[in-house]
Formats: sequence, structure tokens, C-alpha cells
Amino acid sequence: MKAIVFHGTGDIRLDDVPEPTIEADTDAIVRLTSSAICGTDLHFIRGTMAGVEPGTILGHEGVGVVEKIGSAVRNLKVGDRVVIPSTVACGYCSYCRAGYSAQCDNANPNGPGTAFYGGPKEAGGLNGMQAEKVRVPFAGINLVGLPDEVSDDEAILISDIFPTGYFGADLAGIKPGHLVAVFGCGPVGQFAIASAKLMGAGRVFAIDQHPDRLEMARNQGAEVIDFSKEDPVETIKQLTGGIGVDSVIDAVGVDAEHAHEGPAKKSNTPETAKQASPAAREHAEHFQAGDGPMQSLAWAVDAVAKAGTVAIIGVYPPSDNLFPIGAAMNKNLTVRMGNCNHRKYVPMLVELVRSGQVVPTSILTEREPLSDALAAYEQFDQRQPGWIKVELEPSS
Repeated sequence: MKAIVFHGTGDIRLDDVPEPTIEADTDAIVRLTSSAICGTDLHFIRGTMAGVEPGTILGHEGVGVVEKIGSAVRNLKVGDRVVIPSTVACGYCSYCRAGYSAQCDNANPNGPGTAFYGGPKEAGGLNGMQAEKVRVPFAGINLVGLPDEVSDDEAILISDIFPTGYFGADLAGIKPGHLVAVFGCGPVGQFAIASAKLMGAGRVFAIDQHPDRLEMARNQGAEVIDFSKEDPVETIKQLTGGIGVDSVIDAVGVDAEHAHEGPAKKSNTPETAKQASPAAREHAEHFQAGDGPMQSLAWAVDAVAKAGTVAIIGVYPPSDNLFPIGAAMNKNLTVRMGNCNHRKYVPMLVELVRSGQVVPTSILTEREPLSDALAAYEQFDQRQPGWIKVELEPSS
């Protein structure tokens, strides 16, 4: 089968790979009808997050049809149409039972931490979904059935980015009437805006510098702020009577606006393969210099009112260990963060879409066949205008 395979920093390829097989009686094999490119995939290709082993199939968003099931999978049958939550859960450990499926004790064979598809070895080393088929472990919990009313275009957005945005709004503790600022108006930021509105936010401020992203946020009713043209903290203070917002959602993460090479600039040399660690050091330098990700976190702490909440859902690697803790402490802030507990939110979001309460597809701007995925990666990596979210079609 065809799949997008990671070969090293800056080097991804469309390869022929063996089809997945049932490895445990709790597994299922899903024939994928929709996948997607996520900003997290770019972290691996750029080297800002290390640990992805050569040969790993990328991608952690998927929709498809169940093709095979293990003997212990009791709630599914061959032919069922399903969405695949991006993080993997066992469904029975204490963390899964408490709703913290991203911290499942059993899904990650390589140690503690979130297990997800198409990521580093430390995240389970599972092959991803930018492919024609995928093996899904603990399939009875990690596959969610789809009603006919929910299209593939809608469902692919429920696999990762909609639940992650909703998770951010949930972490932010939004109550009716609250003022909320969302830093970063990429796909997850757009869904954080939508989710804040679902929770009754009185006003939402959207901060970015890309006109297409800001226009999409404005179309959702957010008050937009272009940080390349005005100081976002000063503007938020001016618009809130000097108080600031009740909650901030950081939907930016480690790759906050800095120079990088695109995935098409690839090399197979040992020097290129070693770039991941220096890249992590480069980002630490950005933190120290008040640039990139550190700047967005500093803005978040400065923009929120005293005793407010900062929710961090942008992805940061373990090597990033600096945060404006003194400023946050002196404002009595609550800081909440983490990887999305997808399985907690996906069924509810499927129902919101099925009932027509949310129409998520305005965020889906590009649809490309898997065969054109490398070119799509290049456009997405360069933040080409209009390229907000890219759906891939693995199967015809």
C-alpha cells in the first residue's frame, strides 16, 4: 500500500509499504477514506520534536471503514464506518476511567506519556494514518462509529483538531460572558474559538498575523488582532478597560513564527539526520531571547486578568523548560495544559455535528489525494495563503 513515510529530518517520501496486520486480539484494521496533515507532523519533519524513527508512517487523523477485527473487539463489525481519535487509550486503566485517556497506562509500550499515531518512539512508535490502511490497537475504545449524516469531510476534523480546540476551551474554564483570547488562529485555534463560543464566551479575541487565518476567525465573530501591526497585549487591555481577558488559550506551540526549512529541502546525510537536537536547542534560545514560543507564552500571561486562567494546547517538546512563572504566580493565575484526551470528547462532538449544531467544514480548505501529499506538505509548511487545513484522500 502507499503511505507517507518519515526517513529523517526534512525527508519524507511516498513509499510502498506492507499492509498492517492484526497483532493482538483487541486490534482492528481500518481502510482509510480520509486522513489529514497537521501542524504536529511539521514538528517532526522540521526536527523541532525528535524521536521519530525512520520508516514510521506519519499522520494521526483518520476516518475509514473497518476491514478486519480481532476476536476481542465486541462492539464493531467489518464494514462499520468510523473516526479514529488521535491519541490511543486502553479504556480500562484508572486514567482512562477518569477521562484522562491521553495519559493511558497501557497504550504506550515505550513508557509513560501520551500514545498517538505517526509519532516518536516515546509516543508508542505506532504507524500513522497518511496511508491506505492503519492498525488500531484497543479498537473497541479507539474507534468511534459514525452516523450517515456525518460526512468524511466533517469527521476528519473530529479526529484531532476539533477535540483539541474544545479541550483548550474546557481547560480555560470558560463560563457564559467570559472574555477569551486565543493566540494562534491555525486549525486548532479556529476550533478553540468555535468551542469558546459554544461555551458561552461573551467576547473572543483572535491573535495571529496571517490575513487568511484572521479573516476566518472574524467570520466566526472573533475580534481579530494582527500582532505584526500592533502590540496584542496593549490592544487587549485597551479593549477590555485595562483589565485583560478571563482566559487565554495558547494554540501556538513550539513553532511560533520562526525561520525554518520546508520538508522538500531534504537530505540523507548524517549531518541532516542529527539536526533534531540542535533544533531543540535553537527553540530554547528563542525562549531565552523572548522570541517565538516564549513570546506567545509571555503575551498569554500578560494578557489575562488577575486570577485568570491560561490554557496551553500548543505542542511543546520535553526539551522546552522555560515559562514566565514569576509573572504568572504574582497574578494568581491558573495554568492548565496537556495533550488532548480525545476519546473523552469525540463522541460528543460527533453528535454536535450530526445534529447540525456545529458545521466544522469551513476550516477545511484543501482536499488532496494521497499521491500529491508531498506537494501539499510543502504548501502547508510554507503557510501558503488559504492553506488552513489539508485533507488527504488515501482511498478512491
